[in-house]
Amino acid sequence: MRTKEQLIEDKICPLEFAVNAISGKWKIPIVWQINEGKKRPSEFLKGIGKVDRRVLNQQLKEMEQSGILFKTSYPELPPRVEYSLTPLGEELVQVLWKLNNWGERLLEEKEK
Repeated sequence: MRTKEQLIEDKICPLEFAVNAISGKWKIPIVWQINEGKKRPSEFLKGIGKVDRRVLNQQLKEMEQSGILFKTSYPELPPRVEYSLTPLGEELVQVLWKLNNWGERLLEEKEK
């Protein structure tokens, strides 16, 4: 893990880095869905709606590479794959709940 000084020296903004890790039209809906438990790609397709399978697979791969999701492949026929949250992904869920609460307050202010 990089120190605060290294991040400053390399001009890497942690907030920007974090936002980039969850940017993408379907990443937050994926996290909300997987928070309920392990999911197979077909379950995401049913639960999210209009997401294209290719786009879904790309976003799942990116989230796995970011350390948010863990992929389990089973040596079966037909092949079976499941995704679950890593501990880092579980922390993200807590952050998203706070962001959701802030969004509710923002909506309330807009309605005034």
